[in-house]
Amino acid sequence: MELLVASAIGILTAAGLYLVLRLRTFPVILGVSLLTYAVNVFLFASGRLTVGAPPILQKGVETYTDPLPQALVLTAIVISFGMTAVVVMISLGAYLGSDDDSVDDPLLPEKDGGRDVT
Repeated sequence: MELLVASAIGILTAAGLYLVLRLRTFPVILGVSLLTYAVNVFLFASGRLTVGAPPILQKGVETYTDPLPQALVLTAIVISFGMTAVVVMISLGAYLGSDDDSVDDPLLPEKDGGRDVT
């Protein structure tokens, strides 16, 4: 089980980094989302993967699940949703302003009275 979770985290991280290094805004947004998913799975797995154990200590219970990673994952989901919304709005504004979604816009030469000043 641990090997499967570690492999999933590694694949999500590798795919996220690959997409973040692309030159278009939509793959960058998808890459950031994949990286946040990888971090969420990592945080959730850091609390030990136990099935059927209660998160609250009770009398007669020998094993329990640590609730802190679950709370951290819930917080990270909310933060990543807000961050994704902000990045989508910034990229949409950049696309509508330049009619291109390329991350590295070339510098245009300045015009001075009809002549190119370079």
